[in-house]
Amino acid sequence: MKRFLYLLLTITVLNSCSEYQKTLKSEDIAAKYKMGEELYNEGKYAKANRLFEPLIASYRGKPQAEKLMYLYSKSLYEVGDYYTAGYQLERFATSYPKSEKLEETSYLAAKSYYMRSPIYSKDQKETKEAIDKLQGFINQFPKSEYLSAANELVKELDFKLEKKAFEIAKQYNTISDYEASIKSFDNFVIDFPGSNLREEALFYRLDSAYKLAINSFDFKRGTYVPLKKPRLEQAKEYCDSFKQSYAASEHIEEVNEIGIVIDEEIKKL
Repeated sequence: MKRFLYLLLTITVLNSCSEYQKTLKSEDIAAKYKMGEELYNEGKYAKANRLFEPLIASYRGKPQAEKLMYLYSKSLYEVGDYYTAGYQLERFATSYPKSEKLEETSYLAAKSYYMRSPIYSKDQKETKEAIDKLQGFINQFPKSEYLSAANELVKELDFKLEKKAFEIAKQYNTISDYEASIKSFDNFVIDFPGSNLREEALFYRLDSAYKLAINSFDFKRGTYVPLKKPRLEQAKEYCDSFKQSYAASEHIEEVNEIGIVIDEEIKKL
């Protein structure tokens, strides 16, 4: 009995594959549309997409064109072809501005850009583009059912930019390019005032300023250049600011020690 059922299942699958291949090669656009929709509804998006793609030109201007474009665009999104999906979903929104699917396709178009955003350590051009697209959706549909999800995606992408900027500034600290580190952390604090990384940024900015000041000399090639005192005073300012803002920080003990050294160095001068 089990062998019979297995055989029956195998025959059914083979017939199904054979029918799909036959329809795929057929010139019957109605048959392709029908099978494509059936496969889409079954969640077989890749197969459905192969049937839909050659139909776009044939159905242009016809009553079924809107639904076909919707199913085709959605199938691209579902199979993870986010570059093509983003383009086709935007095209759908432009072509059918009064469609009942406008809000959904506009959101998925923007989300397609989000899906293309790389990890924070890589170039963030696509991340910025995704933020612009999602913000555009939020502005266009301020009462959308997708509003909360869109805001969360923007928040996640914003953090990616924060993380990128933070790690660049921290890397300057690591390689002892303290002036570049201070400047980068200054920019970070300005660009991301509400960042969760603010405490760490201020700590490493202080660390960079302290190390730059301690290792400074007032003479270069026999010429007096007053560098150490203003750098120590800048480091002291960063130190006092950090202690005031983050008195309970895990770095506070180290910050207090830095402050003591800075005060002693300033007295020597």
